[in-house]
Amino acid sequence: MIAVLMGGNSAEREVSLISGEAVYQSLIKQKIDCFKFDWQGENLTELWDKTFDLAFIVLHGRGGEDGTIQKQLEARNIAYTGSNSHSSANGMNKYLSKEIWKNSKLPLAPSVLIATKAPTPIINFALPWAVKPVCEGSSIGISKVTQASDLNQALELAWKYDDQVLVEQWIEGDEYTVTILGDTPLSVIKIVTDQDFYNYESKYHSNTTQYLCPCGLSIPKELHLQEIALKAFNAINANGWGRIDFIVGEDNQPYLLEINTVPGMTAHSLVPMAAKSNGINFDQLVKCIIDEI
Repeated sequence: MIAVLMGGNSAEREVSLISGEAVYQSLIKQKIDCFKFDWQGENLTELWDKTFDLAFIVLHGRGGEDGTIQKQLEARNIAYTGSNSHSSANGMNKYLSKEIWKNSKLPLAPSVLIATKAPTPIINFALPWAVKPVCEGSSIGISKVTQASDLNQALELAWKYDDQVLVEQWIEGDEYTVTILGDTPLSVIKIVTDQDFYNYESKYHSNTTQYLCPCGLSIPKELHLQEIALKAFNAINANGWGRIDFIVGEDNQPYLLEINTVPGMTAHSLVPMAAKSNGINFDQLVKCIIDEI
């Protein structure tokens, strides 16, 4: 029996419910015994009252992607999809994941960490800057700062979501994403948005965002991105499935943005799109994720 864990109480709850429903309907269609469980943050005892031997985690953001639910399942010896609690926590934390990647000599934009109520350190890299909550997903709380005088306003927004904020050099360029399924990188997708960047609106509500697959890169450049993505995935010790996001700058150099250890599974989501381009339909994708446990 599979429990599809969805919802949560993070800022990404709405997306998780849609992702979870899609996974649940796929399992039903495949005649796999399952039930869906809307975790609302305080009702986990209801889950433990049920009988199941595997959890399909489709909880995005805090609680579901940061190792919290994984620790609970590990304590009960219940198998689950995706990365373990430690790798999930490292992947969710943009600062920790970038420290791991830095130690692995992977390509990154310069950044500094700023904690709430702490003195603002000297930022010795050029404007513009991206200001990001350290542990938030779906581009929530992110600002583009083009003048140093606007930094405090951007920090105040980010601090609404986290008490630690990453200030990173803004790289002008094109955004790409690489899905990892098992130990295989799937086709690269190029993301084209009319927004300043690929934000929450352009991810989930815009009808003008374009996803290009084939991505338009030369074969050697696409293979290079896939190679970096797999190295980044393995450096975090991620498992099963995930997605690595990049900016390829105007200097034609790739820069790692972040890892998603529980990516979206909605109609707008990139993992099903990449899978489809590799001849894997949605039902097969769901089964592949389970088989990677």
